[in-house]
Amino acid sequence: MSDEEESDCPECVEGLPAYMGTFADLMSLLMCFFVLLLSFAEMDVLKFKQLAGSLKVAFGVQREVEADSIPMGTSVIAQEFSPGRPEPTPINEVKQKADSTPENTLEVICKPGDAELKEQSNSGSPAPVTFVDKSKADLDKEKKIQETESNAQMIASVMREEVSKGTVEIETQEQTITIRIKDQGSFESGSAELNYDFIPVIDLIRDVLVGIQGTISVEGHTDNVPIASSRFRSNWQLSSARAISVAEELFSTGQLDQGRFAVTGYADTRPLVPNDTPAHRATNRRVEIIIKQNDTSRPKMRNTVDEIPSDGVIEFDRNMVDELKPNEIF
Repeated sequence: MSDEEESDCPECVEGLPAYMGTFADLMSLLMCFFVLLLSFAEMDVLKFKQLAGSLKVAFGVQREVEADSIPMGTSVIAQEFSPGRPEPTPINEVKQKADSTPENTLEVICKPGDAELKEQSNSGSPAPVTFVDKSKADLDKEKKIQETESNAQMIASVMREEVSKGTVEIETQEQTITIRIKDQGSFESGSAELNYDFIPVIDLIRDVLVGIQGTISVEGHTDNVPIASSRFRSNWQLSSARAISVAEELFSTGQLDQGRFAVTGYADTRPLVPNDTPAHRATNRRVEIIIKQNDTSRPKMRNTVDEIPSDGVIEFDRNMVDELKPNEIF
């Protein structure tokens, strides 16, 4: 274009055309209108999900990918190399695990100081300490205690109703089982005759004693309240009479060997609790059937003259004195 033509063109007015302002206002109003429409609209989530699901089915969206096997990677080391055979390494020092159990199963018969003093006083030289292995004896004792506890659990299971009522208690101490018959329901006050309703309890005790080994002691106990009646002059007579009543009821069927039994009355000399309240005195009024399973041996008695030696000299073991009863000595 020549310079003359350029000079004839009018100068352009600077700025946007006039309609652009009106157009911009219109766009702003439209945007505000749609924003208001969106803000006033309510979204139904359930309907939206149903619509989305129908669209997926309509357009064939794949939701499950089936695979025959999981892709596994390969190891270059496993393919190219093979493990070598391990060779044992000899060790010159041989180690062996020591057992510390014998240390706990040895007992010193005498103290080291006492042994040294005794031997030094006699020979002038110290003597070695003597040890005894107690492992077998301890194991036998533990086994017997476990058997006693098992028998006590059996008795408690048979008499669970009486135990729950509080008329009978079962206790164990090492190889001793104590069946404690309380004063509640067994005897009337100041009487030594068993109540008729309590005899079935004695029957249960008899049944369990038949299958249990050991010596049995029936012991009667009272409180410290003095008694002075026409039949019993003291608590000694009352406690002994009650123990005899229980023992005679146990012997009534002939199932129990009477040679296993000893009947004793202790009056108020062995209370369980102090006799300071009526409840404590009721606790001390009881009859105990004590089963000692660690005392099953009985002394051998000579019943005939033929068993006496011809020279007339009878060897007497002094250890039997504690095991004999007065009626067995005389």
